[in-house]
Amino acid sequence: MASELHSFENGAALAEALADTVAAALSQAISSRGKATLAVSGGSTPKTFFKALSTRPLDWNLVTVTLVDERYVAADNPRSNHLLVATHLLQNAAAVARFVPLYRDGLDAETAAAAVTAETAHSYPFDVVILGMGNDGHTASFFPGGSQLAEALNLALPRRVMTMEAEAAGEPRLTFSFSSLHDAHLLVLHIEGAEKQAVLERARAGHDEAEMPIRAVLDRAATPPAIYWAP
Repeated sequence: MASELHSFENGAALAEALADTVAAALSQAISSRGKATLAVSGGSTPKTFFKALSTRPLDWNLVTVTLVDERYVAADNPRSNHLLVATHLLQNAAAVARFVPLYRDGLDAETAAAAVTAETAHSYPFDVVILGMGNDGHTASFFPGGSQLAEALNLALPRRVMTMEAEAAGEPRLTFSFSSLHDAHLLVLHIEGAEKQAVLERARAGHDEAEMPIRAVLDRAATPPAIYWAP
């Protein structure tokens, strides 16, 4: 089944629609299993969506929120995805959600990856995963030229959190493996702007996964991604 494109007039309209869709998916999970899991991405794109989602009335105390990936920096660092989520999502009704960070004080990245892998072992498949995409075609911390890119994209390897380093990444990263993300009940690729649209079209045109890792999501995810885009 091919991915479905949802286009919106602007980012505000996208944020409201995506918040409704995600809230419905989380509510359904809570109704079915008594709990829900949500993995989100960082960057500037999801801020408006996070704010909208934080106001949706659902049983947030039964929702566990984590990060798709993280720069390995402290939670008060301006480049931290933890800080972004705490500031924009874990507010309002969503303030009571349980949050599982990837960065761990006092641990090196490899040890933290192992700790989060153990802590999230019973979280799969995620109910909702929200991915972004960089202008180089990376998603999560699956960067072209990444130190463990092939391993990260290998669906035959166990679900886990792993380290990643790449020239374009800046700081060392932690990221959930593709095997951890690809079968979420709701898998969303959230992108905005003409440049991101052009990157997506280039990826679809035939670049391989090593050059544009977003191809793994488009081609091999068990759950076809819903693409939410606004100019």
